[in-house]
Amino acid sequence: MSSTKLKRDPAFLGRVFWIATAAVLLWPMLVLSEFKIWTLFSPESLKPTLKFLSDFFPPKLEPAFLLMVAKETWRTVAMATAGIALALIFAIPLSLITARVLSISGLAGSMGIGRGAIRTLARWLLIVLRSVPELIWALIFVRVVGLGPTAGVLAIALTYTGMLGKVYGEILESSDPAATHSLLRNGTGRLQAFFYGLLPQSAAELTSYTVYRWECAIRSSAVLGFVGAGGLGQQMDASMKMFNGSEVSTMLIVFMLLVWLADRASSRFREGLS
Repeated sequence: MSSTKLKRDPAFLGRVFWIATAAVLLWPMLVLSEFKIWTLFSPESLKPTLKFLSDFFPPKLEPAFLLMVAKETWRTVAMATAGIALALIFAIPLSLITARVLSISGLAGSMGIGRGAIRTLARWLLIVLRSVPELIWALIFVRVVGLGPTAGVLAIALTYTGMLGKVYGEILESSDPAATHSLLRNGTGRLQAFFYGLLPQSAAELTSYTVYRWECAIRSSAVLGFVGAGGLGQQMDASMKMFNGSEVSTMLIVFMLLVWLADRASSRFREGLS
């Protein structure tokens, strides 16, 4: 009975086709990336892996060490928050420039050459900023300003300027332009049209995305520590280099709790906006 139903399924051949197509396309990618998952289960890999994991227990819970972890955790949150704050300073004006809905010259159907060039340059700048991962920016700034959270803050600020600016612009573009265009046609400036036309209908979505990116920045700030950008990640990197698994275990637990708290805080904040 089941085999009969399977043969009569009109989508069966389509599913088989797309699964086969995905397998054909995926296999060359796995070969080129030299993906060999079976090496994880070889004796040469299992022995050091089990030894490394066994060092994680029990976690280190000495008061002095926990105090240091608490300070670095707070520094990680501060680094992420400062980076997002700097990103907002640059992302907001860039998103306003790239939003065609706020273009006064675009009301007639065609944007002026000068305005179009500025809008294009702003879009290119956002593409460049978000194309370079924050880890690369951190490596650059560690060479420029030295080790410490300053490099991490600047790295997060640049990458998240590109991300926030792009998404802010798309959110504004997807809003109902009727009120904004009405204000612009009656001689209102771009900023007034934004505050009274676009912002009221987009504020919840803009705020929700910003809070989500702050949560992502906390994760990024811990990773940036591995290249010397300060925070919890830098201490974790130092402990790993010293093969101190108990310290790494404690910091991993603290970091997972930190991400969970950030996730809960952002979820509650987004629920309050909806």
